[in-house]
Amino acid sequence: MIRQSIDRRTLLRGAAASALAAPLLGLHGRRAAATTRIEAIPSPYGPVAPVKDMTTGLPLLQLPAGFTYQSFGWAGDPMDDGAPTPMEHDGMAVVRARLLDGQPQITLIRNHESQVLPLVGLIGASAVYDTATVDYDDASGVLSGGTTKLVMLGDKWTSSAAALGGTLNNCAGGPTPWGTWLTCEEDKSDFSDQGGKPHGYVFEVSDDPAMTTGKPITGMGRFDHEAVALDPRTGAVYLTEDDRNQAGLYKFVPSDLSQRTGALEQGGTLYMAKVAGVDRADLLDPRMGDTYAIEWVEIAEPDLAPQPYTEAPHAEGNTASGPFVQGRDLGGLRMSRGEGAWYAARERLIYIVDTSTGVGVDKDSGQTLPGYGEGSVWTFDPSAERLTCLFQSENADAGNNFDNITVSPRGGVLLCEDGGGHTDAFGPGERMMGLTPAGETYIFAKNNIALTAAEIAAAGKSFEFIAEGDYRDNEWAGATFDPSGKWLFVNNQTPGITFAITGPWERGLL
Repeated sequence: MIRQSIDRRTLLRGAAASALAAPLLGLHGRRAAATTRIEAIPSPYGPVAPVKDMTTGLPLLQLPAGFTYQSFGWAGDPMDDGAPTPMEHDGMAVVRARLLDGQPQITLIRNHESQVLPLVGLIGASAVYDTATVDYDDASGVLSGGTTKLVMLGDKWTSSAAALGGTLNNCAGGPTPWGTWLTCEEDKSDFSDQGGKPHGYVFEVSDDPAMTTGKPITGMGRFDHEAVALDPRTGAVYLTEDDRNQAGLYKFVPSDLSQRTGALEQGGTLYMAKVAGVDRADLLDPRMGDTYAIEWVEIAEPDLAPQPYTEAPHAEGNTASGPFVQGRDLGGLRMSRGEGAWYAARERLIYIVDTSTGVGVDKDSGQTLPGYGEGSVWTFDPSAERLTCLFQSENADAGNNFDNITVSPRGGVLLCEDGGGHTDAFGPGERMMGLTPAGETYIFAKNNIALTAAEIAAAGKSFEFIAEGDYRDNEWAGATFDPSGKWLFVNNQTPGITFAITGPWERGLL
């Protein structure tokens, strides 16, 4: 439903006006009629209800009628080598799909957004970036972030293995057309003074361990990386930054455009987006339909360490990433918290999530400010160099801080919530929501994970990794479809479970 009144928002925007640049108008930007969403529409798939997992028998998810799922790779489950599955499952994508002995075989690479976890230790992959023992947020040990590889043969999960170790806060990323995964560190820490290495990079991960080097792609910049989306027509890689109200939108143009494993590690040129003809534009409080022509400013030092930065509204200390400060000084635009990104082949568009656009309350200061709202979804047309706001939430009913995003082979858009939980007509729980071309959202699934000690034991899970508790308010992450469109793979970050969902997709837009 389109909001009919703007009185409350107008007042809130006025209260925060001193913290924002003026709205963009005219040639370079279009301020549409004040349009946001305040609730979801009925789902074309029908209402959701608890459905039992075909693996454990537990009602872990709420799904529409006709959909089934299998869980796999719970945190703590033994992998192929006997090591425990790492925790904090996050971004993920299918990197290979083929026929093996007449059956479809699907291979995925999955992120683990971990820091220092004694239970996990260093992910035991053949490629490891940083092996130092470090102090990080009251913990001491080796870095536990990285990636794992999962395989499904036919309709059954068959394998899991380590793929990359020694990284930190591997949040999202993106697939490449040549069948690898670009995993992103959402962190700017530097452990050089502890015998370690700087972090905040993108790494390429292959399903073939011999092809994964553990080498950071420093040309893509050192910052709080979230996601990447690669345009196969040009080879350019678009990158989001998740750093509250000091986040840029970037483009990396590789020196080696062969589009093969290892080519991105050869370097290239990093750029930051700028609204054409407008310096230092702020896109913190958009309206659906806002459209901007984009140009790019070159980042001279992509690997520059964090730099002083004090522009308001701002709540992350007094430093920002080196690439952002350079780009902002050259007139680059500012987003709130850039998160998910996905290239949609049918439309030749890149979908981009900004998880906290809109006006809301900064819990630290108590102030009502732009960049603390419910979030938006943008489309970027790389051919026309045009950025358009497709969706802006004004109420958690319509969307509660979306994070990861994916597009199905049929062209349907699916979003993962990470807003800390939302109760609706189907009860409490974070949601996966579809997004229509008109910018309307609908509920496809809800997190229904609430585990007793008896259920954990009956499912054969490790109490060291899976604690008794209600996990329904924890985020979805890593949603991705296989190329045939039969399977939707997705993670719940905590307690750490991967799901394969299938059903009558043809009933709706996905």
